Amino acid sequence: MKRIITSALIILFFFCQQCFIFQKAIAQKNNSDSLYTYGAASPGGTGKFYMGREIAHVMGASNAAWLDRSSRPQEEHTQLAIDKIEVPENGVIADIGAGTGYYTFKLAPKVPQGKVYAVEIQDEMITALKERKKKLNVTNVEVIKGSTTSVNVPENSIDLAIMVDVYHELEYPVEMLTSIKKSLKKDGKILLIEYKGEDPAVAIRPLHKTTVEQLNKELSANGFKLTYEGKFMPIQHFLVYKKED
Repeated sequence: MKRIITSALIILFFFCQQCFIFQKAIAQKNNSDSLYTYGAASPGGTGKFYMGREIAHVMGASNAAWLDRSSRPQEEHTQLAIDKIEVPENGVIADIGAGTGYYTFKLAPKVPQGKVYAVEIQDEMITALKERKKKLNVTNVEVIKGSTTSVNVPENSIDLAIMVDVYHELEYPVEMLTSIKKSLKKDGKILLIEYKGEDPAVAIRPLHKTTVEQLNKELSANGFKLTYEGKFMPIQHFLVYKKED
């Protein structure tokens, strides 16, 4: 009889534990959903809005060649952007939404005693990153499979998190900023490179452009403060944010 009662209690405990986990997941989802609003989707948009901005669809792997186009350095002044990035030689960088690794493998030489995490959610891009790492024989790049809500990088480990034309595509910007904030060191920073939403002459789809005002509003709401605005790139913003105390 004791064995039957003990077994029943174990089953009941396990059932209650699973119910608690399920209820917690539902509560977290409801809390997450309350952060966003939903409406009719624009061309290229998700119909999901954060602080008045519609979140754009993620650029698929089928467009990967565009990331490595030969005209990109001239159009975007990418080398100047890389030169302006300040990080110690033993620093740790997270290239979030790394794509094919265009920035990842140009950043790696800046941290010869450090590391670059190449964070991606698309399997095709992860494969491309691993192949590129092998081809270039780069030892200080680590490819990481992230998720829509987490960068999956160790806490308190990053000096700089960089997102190049990525932030506007984050499906869960609040959750991702929370994850990034945890992964940053005390003095860690975020660098956002985004196409200029203020400039109608920038020939990029509207949902793939952002304004400094909108970015400041969103980052401020999540505990970050703008510390540097570089105005040296022709069609993109170069915005550095740090964690607020």
